[in-house]
Formats: sequence, C-alpha cells, structure tokens
Amino acid sequence: MGDELMGKRPTSHDVAHRAGVSQTTVSFVFTGRSGISAATRERVLEAAAELNYRPNLAARSMRTQRTGRLAVVIPVSGLNLFPVLEGASATARDAGYVVEVISLASSPEERADDLASVAESGEYEGILSFSPIRTPQQTSDSAPVLLSLSEFDENMHATGAFSDARPVAEMMERLAEIGHRRFLHIAGPPDYPAAVARRDAYLATIDRLGLESLGVAGGDWSGLTATESVQSLPDDTPPLAIIAANDVLAAGAIRGAVTRGWTVPGDVSVTGWDDLTMSAHFIPSLTTVFQDRQRLGAHSMQRLLAAIRGTEPPTQEGALQKVIWRESVAPPRTR
Repeated sequence: MGDELMGKRPTSHDVAHRAGVSQTTVSFVFTGRSGISAATRERVLEAAAELNYRPNLAARSMRTQRTGRLAVVIPVSGLNLFPVLEGASATARDAGYVVEVISLASSPEERADDLASVAESGEYEGILSFSPIRTPQQTSDSAPVLLSLSEFDENMHATGAFSDARPVAEMMERLAEIGHRRFLHIAGPPDYPAAVARRDAYLATIDRLGLESLGVAGGDWSGLTATESVQSLPDDTPPLAIIAANDVLAAGAIRGAVTRGWTVPGDVSVTGWDDLTMSAHFIPSLTTVFQDRQRLGAHSMQRLLAAIRGTEPPTQEGALQKVIWRESVAPPRTR
C-alpha cells in the first residue's frame, strides 16, 4: 500500500507477492504461456487488477517476441458495435493487452485484402473480426491468431446467438396467457437473418397455440411503415397484440394505434426487440428483448486469448438475450 500511496508504479513482483505466486508465474500469465491453472491465472489477474498493474509491453516484446497488442477489426459501415467493443477491450486490458480498433473496407473483397495487410504487419498477436473473414495465408509461426465472430454476417446483419428468436415465442405465450387471441407481426427486411427468424417464430407460435393471426406486415425497419400498417387495419380489429421485429417498428405501431384512438396497452399490446435506450421512456414503456452485446464482446475476446495461449476455450454461460417486461403489455380490454 505504501508504494501505491507514493505513486510508484506497481511491478510484477508486487503482483506476485499479492497473489502468493512466483514472479515467473506472473510473467507466464501475462505472456500467455501454457501450464498455468485457471485458478492461478485468475488469482494473478485479480491481484493485477487490485494493484492497477499493467505489464511493460516494450520489455515483454523484447523478451518474448510478442507485441502485447491485439486488433479488433470492424467494417466501415455497420450497426452500433460499441457495447461489443467495450466488452472485448475490457477483457483484453485485464489480461494485459492493448487493443486497437481498425476499420476495414465495406466490401467483402476489399475487406479481405485489408485484413491480410493487418495480419502481415507483425504488430498484433491476435485479431478479432466482427464479421466473417477469409483467413489470410499464414507465412510464419509468429502470424497472429485470427478469430471471427459468428454473430454477424459479412453485411453485419445479426446471425448466430442474436438470430435466436425464442423470445418471440416467450412473449406470445405470455400474451396468450393473459387473454390475447388476435396477433399481428410487423416484420423486418427479408435479407436480415434475425428478421426472418423472428417472423418464422411468430408463425410457428401462432400455429402451435392455435391463435388468430392478422398476417405479417412491414418488411423494412421503417417506423413509418409500421404506423401505416396499423392505420390500415379494420376498425373492429382490437383487442390485438402486435409483435414488432424491433423497437423502432414497435414505436411506429404504437403511434399508429394511438392516432386511431386505440389505447396501448388497453386495446393493443405491443412488443419490440433491441431494448433501445428510448424504449424505457416511451408512454407506455416498451416490452422488448435485451441483447447483451457487451458480454458477447467479452466472451469473444476470452476465446481469442485462449487460442493465443493454447488453452481450452471458455463456454458461454447463459443466454445473451432476455425479455424485458414493461407497460406496453396488458390483458386485453373488453370492448
């Protein structure tokens, strides 16, 4: 504590003392050497975090021929990836690495060439790509480890865990339990795997539960389209439950209902997807699906670190998505 109070930079010796291990073990943990148990590695990383210790990357590079640097590459165009980046970067920092975010060209062909240049630069021990990659030919044993996320396709449309549409069934089951029998789905574009999965889950649940469907409307991510879809419904439509493919469509659906004099959730219950920040502040607040992108980023970086170290990859604990129940869902009002 005295050194910390005096402002002296903590050393690997300080980390070793706090963790109750040798200085060599601390070095092995931060250089990714195998043979260190998971419990010991965790103890060393916890001690380093408590002391705010960061390894000397320049010295480590000279000793081990390792750079202590990782790259996270993303296309120039794409969805908001900040939560994924935040989770990945924090995990890498805790393991003693510096992370650099590199934007690649938009087209898959140019992206592959850019990635090859990054891999051949010799500056990085590992590369985490947020979209599918054509792995560049590795020319030496020191070539970086490359890992591609399966949660996004080459157009940065959600796939993998984020196209799991089971929350649609969960929301519809709850709506049916509280009395809803008539449903409408406002879908996203058909070239988005996640939108297709949500549409298919809606149709399957309609059949499984014997519910009445007014069909599938929409087909893009426009809130105006959702508003128009609701405004075109017959006057005697309510009570109705609307399953929107994202929060923007849900907002448009609510506007369409309110402009017709229908109450939400009295006449119309509405659900969305994505848990946008604004969704909790709608009147009524929106029932939606939260996607834990920060945890996805952390887990993906843990997989990359395991590949670099030659250790077993971690398993994903728990689902990345969950339904957030709010005010936009209620038992249907008798008209």
